[in-house]
Amino acid sequence: MRRGIVIVLDSVGIGALPDAAEYGDEGADTLGHISRGFPGFSLPHLARMGLGNIAPLAGVPPAARPSGAYGKMAELSRGKDTTVGHWEIAGVVKEKPFPVYPGGFPPDLIARFEGTIGRKTLGNKAASGTEIIAELGEEHMKTGRPIVYTSADSVFQIAAHEDVVPLRKLYRFCHLARQLLQKEHGVARVIARPFIGVPGSFTRTAHRHDYALPPVEETLLDFLLQAGHRTYGVGKINDIFAQRGISKYKTTESNDDGISKTLEAMARPGFSLIFTNLVDFDMKYGHRRNLEEYARALMRFDGRLPEITRALREEDMLFITADHGCDPSLERHTDHTREYIPLLVSGPPVRPGVDLGIRRSFADIAQTLAEYLGIPPLKNGTGFLREIRDDVATKTDREEQP
Repeated sequence: MRRGIVIVLDSVGIGALPDAAEYGDEGADTLGHISRGFPGFSLPHLARMGLGNIAPLAGVPPAARPSGAYGKMAELSRGKDTTVGHWEIAGVVKEKPFPVYPGGFPPDLIARFEGTIGRKTLGNKAASGTEIIAELGEEHMKTGRPIVYTSADSVFQIAAHEDVVPLRKLYRFCHLARQLLQKEHGVARVIARPFIGVPGSFTRTAHRHDYALPPVEETLLDFLLQAGHRTYGVGKINDIFAQRGISKYKTTESNDDGISKTLEAMARPGFSLIFTNLVDFDMKYGHRRNLEEYARALMRFDGRLPEITRALREEDMLFITADHGCDPSLERHTDHTREYIPLLVSGPPVRPGVDLGIRRSFADIAQTLAEYLGIPPLKNGTGFLREIRDDVATKTDREEQP
């Protein structure tokens, strides 16, 4: 049974796109800056797959003969957020950007939200999630008012202490906000941001939940289900696609948990596509501009990569990529960065050492999977199956994979 496994290393960009200056991201290079800024940085298994062949990276030398195919992809969609990145990986290009609110949400919109939930709010500005709960968390605990904030991305985030606003109520607030935020105020995601602790030491919990708008068109996931295939989402995939096109899903608490649940999914029969998001790179380290921990997280992923490649079956194709950048070395903002994303493809059917160059769209992954899994061509993307396909991979080729 043919199967695709797509692992998105959330925010692991590999150099600024030509239009990065339009987003305030000129000079961004998530992987490049991390590799040069962390002594001892090394990703031997990703290097063997061809990561160092895509761009110069300190500690990640080019492989003389990469074990799979490698390249990088540009984003056709307008934006640099998680939603549009994943939608494009699944074959949907969004030409009109989602609305953003760098000065906070309009007062009348906030008033309507407050009327809907029956209480006043705090914040209503663009801010770092950890900084705004440090600033307003104590007042929130005294008043019970949820903290509303946004960022450079199209998000309406609601933070609340789990002992003050129980999770069920916080999720209800987000659901009501999602119903309110439509049409001209149709932000990409409403996000529940629960936290715990006491003033001076608040900590966000793993009970985050995203409420996304449904994709504007049918995605690879929808078409697979229509053709009788089954799909498996790991991490926040189910939220990103608004519960559409997913046969089964598992949420995760960390990157390591996401890798373990991906391996569990790979051990189960009957799924044609396993789609995983590993969010720690972005949420814990990129937005917090923590280059050292970002580097360590990448090395931890690299250390577990052999578990994934050993679990590949004869007709499995593994795609390792990202959805945007979040360069932890940038000082002018703490938001996502408009970057190319890496593309690594491996597995028994994949011919070693194929340079896929610079792809025009993230949707090339979806188009390739559509052809490989036997469904009709998608609207967007240029497939590269014929460039990478090797029906009879030799034993030596397989042993060289990490």
